[in-house]
Amino acid sequence: MTSSYAPDSGPHPYIGMWVTADGHIRQELLPNGRYDEARGTRSSAYTGSYQVTGTRIEYADDSGFTASGDFRGDVLHHAGYVFHREGGTPAP
Repeated sequence: MTSSYAPDSGPHPYIGMWVTADGHIRQELLPNGRYDEARGTRSSAYTGSYQVTGTRIEYADDSGFTASGDFRGDVLHHAGYVFHREGGTPAP
């Protein structure tokens, strides 16, 4: 699975670090269609690929599970968590 965003059209708008308000979960969406998620002090707790279609993101973890989420502006809703862009305003 790879990002459906066309690389020739510039950086994907969702690439970067997404963080829960408490900073416990940090998920980095990489430009190559991969993600790296840290949990607490455990770096790379989850890694895998992602695909974005519109505002929907589908994850395929390297361990075999899949998940999805939705972007609403600069807020990512994924697996019951709310993420905000690193450096942005934490979501309520």
